[in-house]
Amino acid sequence: MPSATPDIVFAGLGAASGLGYGKASLIDGLLAGRDVFGTLQRPGRQAPEGVAPFLGIEMAEPPSLLTARVERTVGFGARVAVAVVDEAWREAGLDTVAPERIGLVVGGSNLFSREQALLARDYAARPNFLPPRAGHAYLDSEIGGLLANTFAIRGFTLGVGAASASGAVAVMQAADAIRSGRVDACIALGALQDVSAMDLLGMRALGALGAPRFADCPGQACRPFDRDHDGFVFGESCAALVLRRADQAGPGYGSLVGAAQVADGQRGPEPDGAGQRRAIAQALVQAGLRPGDVDYVNAHATSTPKGDDVEAETLAASGLGHAWVNATKSVIGHGLAAAGAIEVAAVLLQMRAGRLHPTRNLDHPIAPPLRHVIGAAQPHQARVALKTSFGFGGIDTAMVIRGAP
Repeated sequence: MPSATPDIVFAGLGAASGLGYGKASLIDGLLAGRDVFGTLQRPGRQAPEGVAPFLGIEMAEPPSLLTARVERTVGFGARVAVAVVDEAWREAGLDTVAPERIGLVVGGSNLFSREQALLARDYAARPNFLPPRAGHAYLDSEIGGLLANTFAIRGFTLGVGAASASGAVAVMQAADAIRSGRVDACIALGALQDVSAMDLLGMRALGALGAPRFADCPGQACRPFDRDHDGFVFGESCAALVLRRADQAGPGYGSLVGAAQVADGQRGPEPDGAGQRRAIAQALVQAGLRPGDVDYVNAHATSTPKGDDVEAETLAASGLGHAWVNATKSVIGHGLAAAGAIEVAAVLLQMRAGRLHPTRNLDHPIAPPLRHVIGAAQPHQARVALKTSFGFGGIDTAMVIRGAP
């Protein structure tokens, strides 16, 4: 009989970003602070004529893991999801778990807008020839169904939408499913947000997207916590994290010991320091820890002026000024729905490596002062990490992760 409150460990992970496919590509590129930024070129995402180009990061094609027949019917983001889940599944040894005891939480909503834009363009003059798969492939449940069909997942599948905190919320929901006894293992997927040019134009109009003044030097555009920050820079990414009961899986990469999600009452993109502080405080209380116990913070840090300013104030006010801080988005861009999950993967890999990656382009840190990792990777065996993730619509989350013994 499952215990009421089992310890939850991260037993496996898979990742994909502009740094490449696989966890080795992710950690090696992060620690080196590789520059993979450029101009977005994927069809359906290019800036219209007369509009300044969109900067960001795009990935290579994923390895082919599906049958040719199935692969013809699924889009780019779904194929990437299969690749990262395959990596995480194998590492976590999920073939030894009964399929009915495995769950899946997909973090992300409105995931296929670029594909929808291309369909609208290609079939506008011949709508009666639209392929049948268009009747279901636009649904966010498409990825969950594909993964359950490809892998032995028979416990449950669920999709959660929390804007840029979707990946983080997926991790929390996966942990809750295990603690409740519903399943023994659960995959949290931060899905690839396949944004369209219209999405990016909207973000630019909102003032959230980085300005095109770095068009001649895209690698300098994403600069979290720097005085010259002027907006986020999109980066394709996707990550899968397998959470399991510690008594069945061993120590893994580390444990999720505290987590919190709060609503701060904002409707749009405005950050709210009070909500952020409340999420951090609740996560620490659940973990039975104090701010002084945290020695590493992986910040949400999107490179937007208001967002960075408020988060820096939040971390200082939460008693975390002593902890090392870095911003993974400075290297891989902002994955939107995927961000929370791939940044948890980055935390786990850095804790295992005993090194923290630098925040790129941090030439003039904003106030208040934090203990930033600048210039080169910092040797540090993190014991307790805090991961923040925030989303439009007043969503504030924080997770506390304890490293493996």
